[in-house]
Amino acid sequence: MNFNKVVLLGRIASDIEMRSTTTGQSVCTFRLATNRVWKDKSGERKEDSQFHNIVLWGKQAENASQFLGKGSLVLIEGRLQNRSWEDKTGNKRYITEIIGENFQMGPRSGEAPRTPIQKDKKIDEDIPVIEDGDEIDIKDIPF
Repeated sequence: MNFNKVVLLGRIASDIEMRSTTTGQSVCTFRLATNRVWKDKSGERKEDSQFHNIVLWGKQAENASQFLGKGSLVLIEGRLQNRSWEDKTGNKRYITEIIGENFQMGPRSGEAPRTPIQKDKKIDEDIPVIEDGDEIDIKDIPF
């Protein structure tokens, strides 16, 4: 059995480029930044950022270009795809992309999701970061 699945949660790191194919199908591309935080052997906090090329097609592309922008938090579900082409100087070029099959928008930058009761209150929450080595108390899990 073969399996090609990618799930990424990060922030959009570039402007969304919206185009149409010659057949009129919508396609958008952007870069997504993800990070990883851990402690090294000496206990020092380390952080590493990765940038991913994302491609969305059809209605997904149209929705992303309308509702997302640079800095938006987004969850992308898709698959890896490698492709190659020859540039203007004749050199063979390669790229690895994530072809998005689904995406979910996160809260707007600096804004947490609100219930109807909280709509008049300003809430400054973001997605919590769990670092490698952090202990999780089972009593802190809300379900």
